[in-house]
Amino acid sequence: MKIYTYGERQQMLNVLQERNESISGETLEKVAAILEDVKKDGDMALRKYSRLFDRVDIEEFLISEEEKAEIVKRVEPSLKKAIDEAAGNIRRFHERQKQYSRMDDSASNRGIMGQRVLPLKKVGLYVPGGTAAYPSSVLMSAIPAKVAGVGEIVRGTPPKSKDKLNPAVFYAAEVAGVKKIYGVGGAQAIAALAYGTKSIPRVDKIVGPGNIYVSAAKRLVYGRVDIDMIAGPSEILIIADETANPRFVAADLLSQAEHDLVAASILVTTDASLPEKVLAEIERQLKTLGRSEIIRESFQNFGSIVLSGSLDEAVSLSNEVAPEHLELCVASPFELLKKVENAGSVFLGHYTPRAAGRLFCRAQPCAPHQRHGPVWPALIGGQFCQEILFPVLFEGRAARGGG
Repeated sequence: MKIYTYGERQQMLNVLQERNESISGETLEKVAAILEDVKKDGDMALRKYSRLFDRVDIEEFLISEEEKAEIVKRVEPSLKKAIDEAAGNIRRFHERQKQYSRMDDSASNRGIMGQRVLPLKKVGLYVPGGTAAYPSSVLMSAIPAKVAGVGEIVRGTPPKSKDKLNPAVFYAAEVAGVKKIYGVGGAQAIAALAYGTKSIPRVDKIVGPGNIYVSAAKRLVYGRVDIDMIAGPSEILIIADETANPRFVAADLLSQAEHDLVAASILVTTDASLPEKVLAEIERQLKTLGRSEIIRESFQNFGSIVLSGSLDEAVSLSNEVAPEHLELCVASPFELLKKVENAGSVFLGHYTPRAAGRLFCRAQPCAPHQRHGPVWPALIGGQFCQEILFPVLFEGRAARGGG
């Protein structure tokens, strides 16, 4: 990990900017051709791209109930219990946010203003099949939709042999109410969900992260269907003072770096002695982790430590980065929270790691990345509804005029 002073922070920001995967015109052109193929040839095009990109021949895209049951059997009881508990916590949070239809006659004696809230009929959840797959991504994308009253949630995921499919992700889908899972991935999966084919239904909204081709496809179908956001490489920023535990900070940086080679792990601290302690802890903990090669390269590419002169400087830098995940490992996290302006989700205190927060709070993985906080909101139940406004004017009280 590279160490910067606060005065050198622009160098760190420049490195982060290099990481950002901008979608090139060439990529958009390639993806547009895939979308057009699927729109025109449906299942035949899906089979063609499955052979080309995934090296598999597929007759039936829908994964059967028997296949799903066989896959789910491999989930350890302790992991099932953790997923069940997480799902319950997420569900309770989103139930408190649920929107309802209402009528309001308080603003005027001329009539009533009404708002009808209707859930979407179908939502498509994309689950990538890359180097790491997380059941939390399924729980925190599907459960808000289910709580909102969405009629059907379907899932697309790259086709793999049964022994390579993540059983915990399948169990999470079962718990979250995802009834149909289709073995199709990449831009072609987004096309199928947006346009519909003989085998795969058209949906109203597509949610979930993916690689640059999936992001390009979501950008191109936006308007035809709704989307959650254009996801980018993941990131965590930890603000820590002298009260932070180096072991905890190191573990949280490691949990982010394990995602992939372009994940950014950033520590901003006011304690000049903390970086050395954290780096030593990282080396110690790395010896026990299975994805150590990915973690080391991720730290080498986009791992940063910034020494700041004050917590005000630290939070100012964080607001500029606008991280997907922000941890406040400081003595007074609630006070510092008041100064946070841009972040996908914030985890407060020394005992709220990002990983546990994602599973047992509601801070979901579909939070905005890459300074997109002001543009794309975090995914909540209200985004799975449409709102219809209706005025009712009383007889003799309508004021008619132009406009």
